[in-house]
Parts: sequence; structure tokens; C-alpha cells
Amino acid sequence: MSDAPDGPLDRLLAALDLHEIEGWGPRGEDDVWRGDSVPGPARRVYGGQVLAQALLACGRTVEDDRLPHSLHAYFLREGSLDSPIDFAVERLRDGRSFSARRTHAIQAGRPILSLTASFQVDQPGYETHVPMPDGVPAPEEVTSAFEALRGIDHPAARYWADGSAFELAHVGGSLYVGPADEPRPQQMVWMRARHAIESDDLLLHRALLAYSCDQVMLEPILRGAGKSWLDVGGAVPMASLDHAMWFHRDARADEWLLYVQESPGAQGGRGLGLARVYDREGALVATIAQEGMVRLPA
Repeated sequence: MSDAPDGPLDRLLAALDLHEIEGWGPRGEDDVWRGDSVPGPARRVYGGQVLAQALLACGRTVEDDRLPHSLHAYFLREGSLDSPIDFAVERLRDGRSFSARRTHAIQAGRPILSLTASFQVDQPGYETHVPMPDGVPAPEEVTSAFEALRGIDHPAARYWADGSAFELAHVGGSLYVGPADEPRPQQMVWMRARHAIESDDLLLHRALLAYSCDQVMLEPILRGAGKSWLDVGGAVPMASLDHAMWFHRDARADEWLLYVQESPGAQGGRGLGLARVYDREGALVATIAQEGMVRLPA
């Protein structure tokens, strides 16, 4: 797990280092943050980046002892790579245990994402979770995208092998170069940041988890339909519509996390993806749901 200086993960971390804007808007609003974009596999802003930046902007207005436990977001428009994104944060509530924030990601005067997040003081309580599946091969035993795609002369393959900030290892094979041997709407993926991250900021690591998960949330829909990423953009237009996430336990984005995924259904040109995220010790660290536009043939 390595990365050249100023490599993809370092460029992402720089984009997530938001700076505050004073006197923004006609009324000189406070709590406004600005971030730049990093190139992704498409010629538009990657939705996970805006999601992570929006969560960080909200978190910058909350006391340090409160971390996000949930977020709900809508992707409204495509974002451009050519101009910065502003995040105007609204302080909805600060209680004894919880704080709520709302922000809109604004680019060229128009919202491209709307997000509401809730933050909580760390508190003891009853604990339980659905266990991680048995018999999952360790990530070192699974072929990663870095290995599978390196050397393939295609822009998407070069991005996932050399330009991605995260390493992915699909249990049973990926959908990058072709459909699954057996179409079914379930999959498991190991994922971690491309190299070690110096920061121990738990808000940053939760934002990075939000960033990374957007890469795979709709894959079970493609897998169940017998499609691959080679179909997306032409025969199968696809885009994220909304995203919900619950953080259960602390986790580092630079350590392997297992995504146990399924799609319960697709209809009306939309499909739903669900994921449970576990650390290597089997603790459930997050639960995620995302609906996307997936215009598969009827």
C-alpha cells in the first residue's frame, strides 16, 4: 500500500481541508466553507467527494466531543471540476447530547447537494449488531483492483489502478472488465485508503468513509442484472440520487473494512443499494443506504 508524493490520496486530503469564507452571500453569512475538487473516473465532481466535504463543513461547527452518527443527503445536480464548492452550514440545534446541522453545497450559485447530519456526544449504552458473515477471505487473499487493472490501456482502468485514493478488493471478482459469472444482487468488498493517514481526526475518517462508499453502493444492482461497469454511461445511465449513512463505531479509513452489500430491488429507473460495514475484528462500524438512477432495459 503505497502512494507517490502528491498522489491521489494526498490530493483528496488536500481537497477535504476546507477553509472558512467570511462575508459570503448577500447577508454576509457565517459558517461557510470552501473546498476544491479532485478528478475522478468521470468528467464531473465525484458525489462521494461532495458528501465528505459537506459532512466536514457541518462538523467544523460542532463541539469537538461530538461526532456524526448519521447523515442524509440528496444529490441535486452534477458538479463541475473547474470551480470550487461552497458549503453554507445552518445550525439547527445544539442539545445536551445531540447537535443537528444542515448544509447545501453551492457551485455557480446553484445547489448540487443538500445534507443534514446529526452529531452525538460519546455515551455508553446497550450494544448489539448483526455479525459479519463467516468464512470471508482476508483482504490479502483477494485480488485488488490495483492488481487486476494495472497495465490495462483504458482510462477507467488507469484511474482505478493508479488514480484512485482507495484500494478495493472484491470477494469473488469485480465488475470492472465484465459481468459476474453468476448474476445475483449481493457482493462483498474489502476497502481501505491507498496508504496510511497521519491524522487521527475521527471526523476526517468518517468523512473518508462517506467518500469511499459512494464508489460501490450501486454495484449490487449491476451485479444482479448481469451488467458491468463497461455498460455504464452508454447502455446503462447511472447516478446517485440520495444517500443515508449511520456511524455505529469508530473506524479508520486506512485500515481494511468489509462492505457486505445487497440490492433489495430496482424499479422505475431506480435501484436501491444497502451495505453493512465491518472492521477486521468483525465489529459493525456503519450501515449505508443509497438509491440511484439505474436505467436498465426493461
